[in-house]
Amino acid sequence: MIYFNNDYSEGCHPKVLARLIETNLTQTLGYGEDEYCAAAAAKIRDKCGRQDIAVHFLVGGTQANLTVIDAALRPHQGALGADTAHINVHETGAVEATGHKVLGLPHQDGKITAAQVAEAVHAHRTNGATEHTVQPKLVYISNPTELGTLYTLSELEALSEVCRELGLYLFVDGARLGYGLEAKGNDVTLPDLARLCDVFYIGGTKVGALFGEAVVIMNPAINEDFRYLIKQHGGMLAKGRLLGVQFDALMEDDLYFKIAAQADRLADKLRDHMKELSIPFLVESTTNQLFPILPDEILNKLSEKYVFSEQERVDEGHRAVRFCTSWATKEENIDALCADLTALLHSGAFVQLDVTVPKNS
Repeated sequence: MIYFNNDYSEGCHPKVLARLIETNLTQTLGYGEDEYCAAAAAKIRDKCGRQDIAVHFLVGGTQANLTVIDAALRPHQGALGADTAHINVHETGAVEATGHKVLGLPHQDGKITAAQVAEAVHAHRTNGATEHTVQPKLVYISNPTELGTLYTLSELEALSEVCRELGLYLFVDGARLGYGLEAKGNDVTLPDLARLCDVFYIGGTKVGALFGEAVVIMNPAINEDFRYLIKQHGGMLAKGRLLGVQFDALMEDDLYFKIAAQADRLADKLRDHMKELSIPFLVESTTNQLFPILPDEILNKLSEKYVFSEQERVDEGHRAVRFCTSWATKEENIDALCADLTALLHSGAFVQLDVTVPKNS
């Protein structure tokens, strides 16, 4: 089987693995207080263009999300985000388990707007029973989103501005950040994130690391006692240097960005081929996630050779699915999938691709 169901099926990039082997018997301090974590954090500060930011290494994305949100919020406060947000649909209530409600907003292609944030805060502050409802205090977005779409710089600037005007924190989940930064048409940079956000993280688990995320904090209020919360929420490794070694390798010579660009290039190759075959998409994206809509018969046939993720049923004969490339995707596997799609669609044995794409998917 050839796997396109996610971007973390493999272990880690060979250069990361080599660095782990090279440093395997080196003795260091524990819990992220070693020289490798310090070196990786320094590289991240340089790439963000700021030396005044805090960098913490956590074991995974769920731990990063719930720890950041718990650090930012008081018990009566909640996080605004798209109703498709990862913290709202894919983390088993991890944020709610820390005592903070996720306040879902209707999405447009996976994104929310500054106007929606302003409206939600205004509604809370003027509802006549303010203290009886959860207070919005943080805005959570993913970039790329759950649908592979990207926030533009102007959209991010608008969100940042409204958050600062209303006294909210802005938190960007960057589990797939590399794939977003290297995507065609992207105009957001790491220095932009460091300028506009209170906190974001650089995902490693899905972009070349064995595991781990680098949380970057600009707002000192969130950073206060942050390590206590990392420990309390299970995000701290005794062998914390394993995280530092990986991110030090990924940041060296821009490896992180180069391997993300390769994944995007292969996704573009597959995407362009699907468009040539007139395959419709649930949503237009330019990152490593593609959401084509195909007849059930074709998907059933493809599933004999390929693994992909189910997204949603579009009508009684068609489903939207997700194909996902990664830093480790092989070009020959993309070529094989393109050839098989062509053969299946040209065989005439299956129903047509005529389908109405759902609005606001």
